Amino acid sequence: MDEQAPNYRREFIGSPHHAVFGLLTLGLGFLSANLLGLIVGGTLYSLGWLHLPDMPFFRRWVDRRHEAATRAAELQKVAEFVRRRDALLDSLSSSRRERYGRLAAVCRDIETAGADSPLASPDPTTDPRLRKLDELMWTYLRLLGIEESIEQFLETERREDLPAILRDAEAEAGRLTGEVDALKAKGDNAALETKQRYAGSRLERLEVLRKRQQRIQQAQENLELVVSEQDRLDQQIKLIRAYAVATKNAEALTARIDATVEHLDQTNKWLSELDEFKDLAADMPATDLRVGYAASVPPPLAGAAQPQPAGRLVTRQK
Repeated sequence: MDEQAPNYRREFIGSPHHAVFGLLTLGLGFLSANLLGLIVGGTLYSLGWLHLPDMPFFRRWVDRRHEAATRAAELQKVAEFVRRRDALLDSLSSSRRERYGRLAAVCRDIETAGADSPLASPDPTTDPRLRKLDELMWTYLRLLGIEESIEQFLETERREDLPAILRDAEAEAGRLTGEVDALKAKGDNAALETKQRYAGSRLERLEVLRKRQQRIQQAQENLELVVSEQDRLDQQIKLIRAYAVATKNAEALTARIDATVEHLDQTNKWLSELDEFKDLAADMPATDLRVGYAASVPPPLAGAAQPQPAGRLVTRQK
């Protein structure tokens, strides 16, 4: 990340170095209780104000302080992201959490295979290649969350036979239109006004039903694309593992990871355009630190009985 250089002179104002130096110059000048002492103290203070902020020892102190503050801020952003990621993972059905866990195991294989690479970072927490694995897994997790949300929506809509309701509404609209036309031909204005109001209400209902049907069709198309993107990403990560395990070529592995991340651009753009999934489409925090991809609490094993918190019933959609 590009960091703005600290303002050393501004930092000097609030530093302990300034306080100590001020006591040793101006303070002692006042304590001397004579004009010469005040002049010497003031002169030394002015010279120190000009030169001390540029001294190497002071700049090193400021740099260390800024680095510590920056790292603390980045760690905070990572912690907040991890809590959000774990909450999303925990909200998924058990089958989807297991799918995520299986792909996370593939990423661990990649880390293990690439650990001895000459291009591997001495600090895994800042390895840019491994951070790209985190990005791939975050995209995969978002796809799982969107898939589950769409399926829940479609399941809710399936409880009603919307196509049959829509057909009946269209037939009713045609019948009412004919009745209105017949009343107009007869010149029965009193009955015509009432019938037109009723027909208008039913036509508005028909329009709402059509919009629901369009939304269902769009959701089905989105679901197909989400599932396809999941499968593509799954295979891409497994291809990275093949490079990591079989070739032992650090440059080829890095190039394969970079190419996979570049292919995600279109996917991430599409995710950002889904207004109803804005919360799931958020990007990773802007930091050089890794956010990881493993859940804080591992997903439960398939078929294993899981204890439920007291006083709370938890259900999962399969």
